[in-house]
Amino acid sequence: MASANTSWSEENFSCPICLDVFSSPVSTPCGHNFCGTCINKSWDEQVQCKCPICNQIFDTRPDPQVNIFVSEMADLFRTTVRAKEQPCVEPGEVPCDVCTGTQLKAVKSCLVCLISYCQTHLEPHQRVAGLKKHRLVEPMDRLEDRMCKKHDRLLELFCQTEQECVCQYCTETDHKFHPVVPLKEEYEVKTALLEKIEAEVPQMIQERKLKIKEIKATVKLSNKDADGVIADGGQVFTALMRRVEKCRDDFNQTVKERLKTTEKQAEDLIKELEQEIEDLTNRSSEVKPLSHTKDHLHFLRAFRSLKDPPPTRDWTTVEVRPPSYVGTLMRSLHQLEETLNMEMKKLCEAAELKRVQQYEVDVTLDPDTAHPCLILSEDGKQVHDGGVWKELPDNPKRLTLYPFVLTRQSFSSGRFYFEVQVKDKTEWWLGVARESMNRPGWAGWTPETGYWTLNYNKDGLVFSDTPVVRLPLRAGLQKVGVFVDYDEGLVSFYDVKARVHIYSATGCTFTEPLFPILSPWYHEGESKQAADVNGLTHVLYFKDALNTTLRFM
Repeated sequence: MASANTSWSEENFSCPICLDVFSSPVSTPCGHNFCGTCINKSWDEQVQCKCPICNQIFDTRPDPQVNIFVSEMADLFRTTVRAKEQPCVEPGEVPCDVCTGTQLKAVKSCLVCLISYCQTHLEPHQRVAGLKKHRLVEPMDRLEDRMCKKHDRLLELFCQTEQECVCQYCTETDHKFHPVVPLKEEYEVKTALLEKIEAEVPQMIQERKLKIKEIKATVKLSNKDADGVIADGGQVFTALMRRVEKCRDDFNQTVKERLKTTEKQAEDLIKELEQEIEDLTNRSSEVKPLSHTKDHLHFLRAFRSLKDPPPTRDWTTVEVRPPSYVGTLMRSLHQLEETLNMEMKKLCEAAELKRVQQYEVDVTLDPDTAHPCLILSEDGKQVHDGGVWKELPDNPKRLTLYPFVLTRQSFSSGRFYFEVQVKDKTEWWLGVARESMNRPGWAGWTPETGYWTLNYNKDGLVFSDTPVVRLPLRAGLQKVGVFVDYDEGLVSFYDVKARVHIYSATGCTFTEPLFPILSPWYHEGESKQAADVNGLTHVLYFKDALNTTLRFM
């Protein structure tokens, strides 16, 4: 086939109905060519079939045949000439809504037709008088979404009150008194906001990644903690089961011993009865021959020689009582209950101490908070009463009325645990205090004033509260453990050596940092010294040869 003449225009190969390049062209009996679909649709809408060009009327509806020559020429034009005239649509560009097959780039969009046109299909809007009145704009994708559903007009403005796109008619009705701006202006504002958001997003992502890491670490720690609790629980239950088994064995042994006693009693009585039966049988053997003799002399001589009958018991009052087990089981269970309660308390407290010890922290004493008579070790792990009031620079952190000292470290969340050696101490204070405690003066060492402390002196062991909580004096108390759950509001004290719980303050409210606090107190020796502290006369006791040191472990 000869090459298409590049001087031909699209009109030579356009359907007179759709104005597009022929698609499956057919010829009518009058010799005119149309797209097969276009001419059939035209005749479907007419009462009489006629040619759209020459208006020739056909008595019967023709059966148009495909015009092979025109079809081939239209295909050749579409692939050569038309392709050279107009560019095909590229990614991101608006395609022509009319083109079939290969879509071309749209050059204009019609706001009346709501269709985008390439240069070829735009031609009727530039030629036909009625179409010239349509409003053409730069190519827009999805035109139906850009139109106001209520007024069928282009959404060109933005209502700042309702935060939505509106048309010009909307500003005269529903949005009459609302501030509106062009879309471009609002676009620039929102773009700047978006840039800010985009800049913040990486940081937000990083924060969430860290949070995920934190949550995973918590879950991992929880799993480890759960494994430890299960292991501790297993030991506790194993020990309790051994106690139950021992109690069962003791119960069985008690029952068996009572049964054995009854069986022994019965056995002894039976032996005694059998012996009497034997003796009586022998007596009967001796008497029976004599009872048959008729010789008076022989009978009397023989009767005189008979032995005395064997002694016998009166068996009418003798009986073997079966053992009574009434109350045996209840007594055994009661004893088991007491044993289990003691064992459970002991085992549970030991397991509890083991769990809280995993939160042990390394803390050191802060010399800036130490009372002037206290002496701290170089490593900040020990404190004792020096017996001499040292002249120190003024420091708002210092506790000056009584011999207390705080640690350098404070805690505002989570859990922490520390231990203090109190061996050989005749008096001491230890626990935690909030940051805003009354440091220079004294307002009572109670939770209300910011102190949660345990105190030991000659009068016993107490938890400082209103009123004080007196606790059983523990013999051989050498080391005290202090556990704090900040979030749960819990402060607990433990006898570390005995591995038992001493006391817990629950339902506490913590709203500021907590500091571990210690006091070795004044050790009473023979000499005293009076010092004036904030206008008050305060007696200081000099240390003696006894150990007066509190020691962090």
